[in-house]
Amino acid sequence: MQLDLLAFGAHPDDVELGCGGTVIKMSDLGHKTGVIALTRGELGTRGSKKTRAQEFANAAKIMGIAAHKMLDIADGNVAVTQENKLKVIREIRAHRPRIVLAPYWVVRHPDHGHASALIREAAFFAGLKKIDTGQAPHRPNKVIYYPGRFEFQPSFVVDISEQQERKLQAIQAYSSQFHNPEKAKYGNDATNISSPEFLDALVTRDKQYGSYIGVPFAEPFLVREPMRLDDPVAFFGPEYLTGIQ
Repeated sequence: MQLDLLAFGAHPDDVELGCGGTVIKMSDLGHKTGVIALTRGELGTRGSKKTRAQEFANAAKIMGIAAHKMLDIADGNVAVTQENKLKVIREIRAHRPRIVLAPYWVVRHPDHGHASALIREAAFFAGLKKIDTGQAPHRPNKVIYYPGRFEFQPSFVVDISEQQERKLQAIQAYSSQFHNPEKAKYGNDATNISSPEFLDALVTRDKQYGSYIGVPFAEPFLVREPMRLDDPVAFFGPEYLTGIQ
């Protein structure tokens, strides 16, 4: 299946947290989207491989994506190796996305930083025909980065106001990971992300970026390279100004 957008995360739930609203919006707009988790999240304090796989599938259904998959890279070992690059290259060639989303490289969790580098390198090498995976080469048009714990100066932001509720539903599909008073069954296994304040902070961040463009909620994105813009007059026309004056 050819996808318009393919979002990668180091663990199940990373994409939902960092850019879930945008993934949902692209599906709403008719684009074919997909999500791939590099690991099964087996080192997480709460939940199991089986639990997290079911939660991953439930979140995918809420987001309305066309494809979702969990790879078998070991949690805690998302290293930039040839073996791991080939695993990501195979997925890029299988789905042939126009855009790849990857986590921002400045992070707290080592897996997330390694995932950022791994995905960027694999996206480039996927276009080289002499790397033989039994598939046709394919290089995405752009690798775009979504935020984790730390902020960046965004290249652009996406209005997700209509998708915010479903974004939160997709996040809360991971009931083993995030605060859910109806399913508080993990006893003393509390984590930073299981606190109610964690989700409150996430919503606040979406409001913050929404305020920059005059909408209730938005998500920021970063590109490493300059963006080509052939007609600034048309781009910064009346539609651009709507809601931000």
